[in-house]
Amino acid sequence: MRIGVLAERSGVSRDALRFYERQGLIRADRHQNGYRDYSEGIVSLVALIRQAQALGFTLAEIGALLQGLGSGLSQGEIEAVLREKLAEIDARMAALVELRAVVETRLEKACPLGMS
Repeated sequence: MRIGVLAERSGVSRDALRFYERQGLIRADRHQNGYRDYSEGIVSLVALIRQAQALGFTLAEIGALLQGLGSGLSQGEIEAVLREKLAEIDARMAALVELRAVVETRLEKACPLGMS
């Protein structure tokens, strides 16, 4: 399928698809005229990439996971990657809670008339 069809089916822009291809996340065959030709399975792969991004994975992490899946990562190895991502998310959440407390304290100490 051509890139326009893939963009429509996946809900991802053509530019994003080209970027994914440059990053090695997806692959297209090329016709003599230069047009990209994507297989039907790419729609599911793009959906997986988008879901992983929504879960907080970087494109580099997604690329490593896809490469690992292609080379037969075990369920335990996939779980380890996901546990590591959860720990990273927990650390970010803790940092945000701390930042919120600092901002809240500053707000409480701020003079409403700006005369502190």
